[in-house]
Amino acid sequence: MGIGNKCAFVIGCVVIVFTTLAYGTVHQPVIALYYLMVAAMAVLWAVDGLIAGTTLIPRSPLFFPVAAACAYGVLQVIPFGSTTAAGLDKIPRTISLDPYWTAAAVLHLFSLLLFFFVFSALLNSAGRLRRLATLITVFGFLYAFYAILQMVLSPTKIYGIYESRFATPFGSFVNRHNFAAYMEMVAAVPLALVFSGAIARDKRLLYVTAILLMLIALFLSGSRGGLVAFIVEVIVLLLFTTVQRTKRKFALQAALVASLFVAMLAGAVFVGGDTSLTRLAETASENDVTTGRSHIWAVAIDSIKNDLPFGSGLGAFPIAYARYDTTSGLERVEQAHNDYLQVAADMGVVGVIIGAWFLYIFVRLGISIGKIENPYRRALGVGAVVACCGILVHSLFDFVLHTTAISVLFFVMLAISEASLVAYADDVSGPKIDRSFKKKRGTVSPLRSGKYRAATR
Repeated sequence: MGIGNKCAFVIGCVVIVFTTLAYGTVHQPVIALYYLMVAAMAVLWAVDGLIAGTTLIPRSPLFFPVAAACAYGVLQVIPFGSTTAAGLDKIPRTISLDPYWTAAAVLHLFSLLLFFFVFSALLNSAGRLRRLATLITVFGFLYAFYAILQMVLSPTKIYGIYESRFATPFGSFVNRHNFAAYMEMVAAVPLALVFSGAIARDKRLLYVTAILLMLIALFLSGSRGGLVAFIVEVIVLLLFTTVQRTKRKFALQAALVASLFVAMLAGAVFVGGDTSLTRLAETASENDVTTGRSHIWAVAIDSIKNDLPFGSGLGAFPIAYARYDTTSGLERVEQAHNDYLQVAADMGVVGVIIGAWFLYIFVRLGISIGKIENPYRRALGVGAVVACCGILVHSLFDFVLHTTAISVLFFVMLAISEASLVAYADDVSGPKIDRSFKKKRGTVSPLRSGKYRAATR
């Protein structure tokens, strides 16, 4: 690996941190800077590979549904004839109701695809996987500590400067649900490492402390969707880590989960403030437990039915929503608060097919990770898959994947999941040494062949 490859990996890690701290990277100037960082990372990786003559191009099955979504977005802005409206002639007729925002959405999705592609190629050693896991754990701990401190000292302003007028901020995110989604992912990796016994005894207390602080921050964010998603994460994690294990080990893991929940509740009560449980309790006295989402979902379903089979266009949901909204229209709704409904509304039948394709590949990926023999890579892969599961559940209630920082970390978790299937020359030797691949790094692997075969016999 040359200096360009190493610099590209460092930039990729910086992107993870930067997109989070920069208000989740939802403002146009910051998004432009994120694009430049991804482009620099791709150029450095490509140039280094050309110089060394050993460029490794990953062929991940997950690339294809994301690339298909980009391609269909391009198709939605291509003019097919013209029309007349409001006295204007020769207006280009496109599938998208808002070609400008569809083009912007395609560009953003392509940047995520490029980041995923390059970052997957850069995860080419067990050492980098370990460093990335450490970065996620340490940054998650520090970020959670800062978010709790900010909640106590300046709950309405981010960094004591920026005040969100339309949502409840938490951490560096203008929306507390986005913060909860981020905590779901960063906590899943160290949690899986601890549950799987892949961490040395002298470091376990440090990891448990980091996990606990992340969970307290998640709890204090007040996101009900985040709490539900985390509970699902724990269930999936237990399913992964209790296969072929004794009842005693299962009881110990269940006790650890219970202890974490008790400690999380105690920590939240100690800090004070609104929590996910208090907001869940409040729903019992509310007429609309979805806090307005039910109406948005109903309008989104109307949009899906009327815009079949092609959809209204990526990023065109605000226009589609306005056509069927039965309220006064004074409030602009930009997202469906359910990513599955929004995919169907934006891309129609094609989007549903692409989404099902993606989920099918993801499930196969999870099954393959469950068969990895190397204890550390298996634990890391399980943590990444569990993190993605949490986001997929949270997406039923919010539009978390529309926030750049969360979508970047989501693709990082997918890259970790796939990289964990590959045997490396510098693999960590644990309770069991991985003998699933006879050859060293650089041979055909499940990631590079484009197929998810079990990383065992």
